[in-house]
Amino acid sequence: MSRMHSESHLLERVSWLRAAVLGANDGIVSTASLVVGVAAAATSQETILLTAFAGLVAGSMSMAAGEYVSVRSQADSEQAERAKEAWELEPPPKAERLELISIYKNRGLTADLAAQVADQMTAHDALGTHLRDELGLTKHFSAKPLQAAAASALAFAAGAVLPVILAALLKGEMLIWIVSGAALLLLALLGAAGAILGGAPILRPVVRVTFWGAAAMALTAAIGSIFGAVIA
Repeated sequence: MSRMHSESHLLERVSWLRAAVLGANDGIVSTASLVVGVAAAATSQETILLTAFAGLVAGSMSMAAGEYVSVRSQADSEQAERAKEAWELEPPPKAERLELISIYKNRGLTADLAAQVADQMTAHDALGTHLRDELGLTKHFSAKPLQAAAASALAFAAGAVLPVILAALLKGEMLIWIVSGAALLLLALLGAAGAILGGAPILRPVVRVTFWGAAAMALTAAIGSIFGAVIA
């Protein structure tokens, strides 16, 4: 019984967990890349710090806005489907009953049992039954725009805060190497955590996320070095 209770809570966290992991990953990669790129251009520590902090704020707001718009669109579609299904069930037509029976038969029930289940579930909650079994809409997977936006923004800020702190404490080439190493370590931990939560092997996600993080920082460092050389 306790295991089922835990699984239920896990399902309820799916919508914001995805946004949180994505936000943290973006926060680490984008902010660390900004710091590395600007530092490679041999600019002042004040400029590096200002750039890092601006990246944290702008990135958090961008992630929140993008996630809200995306999930809000999904929620609007779900509401439209609910309204359409509610209209189709007033009064409940025979076609809707037959559709439920067909669904339950395809899941392995006999024709008689499928008809009994369809009738009893419809009598209990016709709209909820059709939304769940016909359209796959449940409370666990319903779109929550504000929750997703907040999780994404906070996760981005959490991922970006370490590069900002390091930009305030370190200078020069040491800043570039320490920020890069710390970012790759955080990315590896994030990839491992995501794999563990999803029940997947750890190595491949860790290699994938650290590879792309390293590529992003290397590219911005190269551009910063070229830009700094041109300015000099």
